Amino acid sequence: MLDSMFHKKRGGRILIVDDEPNILHLVSKFLRCQGYDVITAASGEEGLEKAINEKPDVILLDVNMPIINGYQMLNYIRNNPELKDIPVIMLTAFSEAEDVNTAVSYDITDYITKPFDFVYLCEKITQALQSGRKHKARK
Repeated sequence: MLDSMFHKKRGGRILIVDDEPNILHLVSKFLRCQGYDVITAASGEEGLEKAINEKPDVILLDVNMPIINGYQMLNYIRNNPELKDIPVIMLTAFSEAEDVNTAVSYDITDYITKPFDFVYLCEKITQALQSGRKHKARK
């Protein structure tokens, strides 16, 4: 099934913010093969800068990062008129109900826990691009 997904042209600019180099590499490689324009950031600080300058269509955001964590970045995004409507999908190892509820309180688009399925991730990105932030978050 994965082979049939490669080389499809989808469109859309995706910002991946994660301090784990392997996640950045694997997710960006997969999404580029899907036809997405991919921007990566290895920290929340770099992610904010790229969100401001690049205006991505969707942001994939980890929670646990040094200096500026995912929740701090979300707070800034949701309070910035130019960024507030960008769909944000949390992509994190935090899987407790409290973690999901905290993320939902920031009006995220979706919540995906690591480890994750690449096909599922691609489906969630497609939904986020189609429906914007109207898509309800769920674990």
